[in-house]
Amino acid sequence: MGTFLDSQISQNISYSGGIAIPLSPTPALFGTLGLNTAGAGPNLRVQFSATVAISSLVTVAVPITIEIYRGVGPGRVLVYSATETSPVIGALGVASRRIITVTGSDYRPPNPGNLVYQAFISIPGGIVLVPTRTGPESLNSAAYSD
Repeated sequence: MGTFLDSQISQNISYSGGIAIPLSPTPALFGTLGLNTAGAGPNLRVQFSATVAISSLVTVAVPITIEIYRGVGPGRVLVYSATETSPVIGALGVASRRIITVTGSDYRPPNPGNLVYQAFISIPGGIVLVPTRTGPESLNSAAYSD
C-alpha cells in the first residue's frame, strides 16, 4: 500500500466563461504546481489530471494537444501528451463547448525532494478557425511512495 506524500491544485480559472483566449500552435501554460516529495521511498509515483474547457463558433475537426511536463525551462521532461481530434459540435454562428479532461501518471521520477509539473495546451499545425479557451482550467496532482 502506498503512502500519501503531497497533493496540489493549480486552478487557472474556476468557472465557465471566465477567460477568452484563442488556442495557438504555440503551447500555452495553464497550470503549474509543486509537490513535496521529501522522504519518499524508492517507488515514487505522481498521479495528475488536467481539465480545459474549449468553445467554438464553427464545426471543424480541431486537434487539441495537452502536454504535462516535469520541471521548468529547457531541462523539463515531457511525461504525458494527449491529442484529441474529435470535432467541435455546432453550426456556424452557434456556440459549442467541450470540456477536455486527461489523467496520467509519472512513475518513479527522480526525487530531488520537490517536483514541479506544468500543463500546456496547443493546436498542433495551427488552423484558421481556432477554438477559444473559456474556462474552467485546472491541473491537479498527488504524490505517493512505498
